[in-house]
Amino acid sequence: MAATIGVCDYGSGNLHSVTRALERVGASVRVAEEPAALAGADAIVIPGVGHFGQCVRALRAAGFEAPLRAAVDAGTPVIGVCVGMQILFEGSDEDEEPGLGILPGRVRRLPPSVRVPHMGWNTVAWAGRRHAFAAGIPDDTFFYFVHSFAPDLGPDTVGAAEHGRAFSAVVARDHVFATQFHPEKSGEAGLELYANIVREVAA
Repeated sequence: MAATIGVCDYGSGNLHSVTRALERVGASVRVAEEPAALAGADAIVIPGVGHFGQCVRALRAAGFEAPLRAAVDAGTPVIGVCVGMQILFEGSDEDEEPGLGILPGRVRRLPPSVRVPHMGWNTVAWAGRRHAFAAGIPDDTFFYFVHSFAPDLGPDTVGAAEHGRAFSAVVARDHVFATQFHPEKSGEAGLELYANIVREVAA
């Protein structure tokens, strides 16, 4: 039976591309315009594009914060993408609005020595503990990034990239998994990552 993936629709995500990519790898996608629609999903995706403060305020205004916290507490996989990853942290240099604080740490601006936003393909090196969602994806695989801010490397880092400084490209803690890059824009490697997620949450 296909895994049911709930995708949060709070007005700040790349919904069409994320949904299409997940469906392509066999998921049954439920776009949730209200929190109640997430009930019973095998996993929840938080997409996000644009500004940290705008995204986290929109997510809170749409009522998604409490059900996302409940999902994390219940062990439902929660997957953040791009700014959807950043808002899982405690805060960001981009805005004074607090993040969800589901992951410890802060999102910082990329250094002025490099062009920002960091837009385009970059390699990801997997950390010592390979996550099941990254199974079969080699070190130094290229993924597609569009961002000016990123979390530092830390204990939850499972994949790292570099643009002016090293940063967390992939983080995982318990049932929370998130990518700074856009899997849905990353060709076959991104689809492989989504396919791993769909397979694992359906197991």
